Amino acid sequence: MALSISAVVLLAIIVFLLIRKSGLKGGHAVVCVLLGFYIASSSIAPTISDLTSNVAGMIGSIKF
Repeated sequence: MALSISAVVLLAIIVFLLIRKSGLKGGHAVVCVLLGFYIASSSIAPTISDLTSNVAGMIGSIKF
């Protein structure tokens, strides 16, 4: 659950920056959010969740 919350916050910050700096229109951001909700309720959602968990695990295991 902590990964989901932090990913949501990170993506919200990215969208905010894209709206402010790169000219992303608010309507485009709303469409992206709606697409995320539809994908979350689709059959591909578990695959995406597993992928993001695996990538986060790989990043977490990197030793600097």
